[in-house]
Amino acid sequence: MPSKPPPTLGSLAVQAPSLTPHLVHVSPSTCHNLSVFKDLLREYRRLDDTITMRLNRTNAQFRDRDRAGTSGKGNIQDQACAYIWKELVENWKRRTEMINYCVNVVDQSMEENRKSLTSEEGDARAQRKTQAAMFADEVKRNQVRNELTVEKIVRQRSLDAFQSRCQYFSPPLTDAEARKWWDAAHTQ
Repeated sequence: MPSKPPPTLGSLAVQAPSLTPHLVHVSPSTCHNLSVFKDLLREYRRLDDTITMRLNRTNAQFRDRDRAGTSGKGNIQDQACAYIWKELVENWKRRTEMINYCVNVVDQSMEENRKSLTSEEGDARAQRKTQAAMFADEVKRNQVRNELTVEKIVRQRSLDAFQSRCQYFSPPLTDAEARKWWDAAHTQ
């Protein structure tokens, strides 16, 4: 009887990507459902939340590759830092795009409600309903915009942890996107 492989335990279970990754399409309904929106952000922020563990794990992986003779060129620490930095930048970019998209969706919804409010001048019941929808959208907009502030805090915390371990790291000049994020993080 073949034995079952043991379950993945410990930090690998947290750090390893899902065996069945799925692509999440952010739609206007995602933006209007704050719990789904915040759950999605929480999932995307997992890398930032586990940065120290990921740095340790990535260093170990690059050391193992070096011992096996399959490592790239350069210092192991520099390779690990470059790898983690690339992951961080990609995550930051995705999250920022998602938040900005949702801010625009909610703003557009508020604008549509504002226009319909002016067209419903004679119907008091419809006006109250539209005003309630506008209030709900304003609350959503404030919550979504608050995520931009949270994002800055999360990014700064991750950057501090990253720099404590990768003190001499600087993204290559050839990677304009990474340089943009690096410069932005250092001007805050």
